[in-house]
Amino acid sequence: MKSFHLSIVTPDGTQFDGEAEELIVRTISGDMGIMAGHINCVTALGMGKALVVADGKKREAACIGGILSVLDGKVSLVPTTFEWADAIDVKRAEAAEQKARKMLDDKAHMTSVEQRLAEARLKRALVRKSVASSLNIH
Repeated sequence: MKSFHLSIVTPDGTQFDGEAEELIVRTISGDMGIMAGHINCVTALGMGKALVVADGKKREAACIGGILSVLDGKVSLVPTTFEWADAIDVKRAEAAEQKARKMLDDKAHMTSVEQRLAEARLKRALVRKSVASSLNIH
């Protein structure tokens, strides 16, 4: 299978820089798959699971926010948050989920902005838990 250069860089540093055969990420308009020879494009990232196939091996990560760029065969993924499945702290994600759910139980005392922030926190926690649990499936 043909490969392409993939660079994944977050505010915390480089998460991946090398050759990959496939990348699947959640964009704001749905899942998008990238393989060698993909057309040039730029899109905003949503919240979801990322799949990187490199050297024939699949790795999953929680990928939240940011931008994806494909330019002349080089792919740059610049997410706000990117956590490989094996690095996710499940207990921390569960605590974040419980905190967000507790906040949302008291919607009557929240502004619409606070409610949207709590909903986003809940979604991030659920994405992280889902990606971490996928380690037990494969």
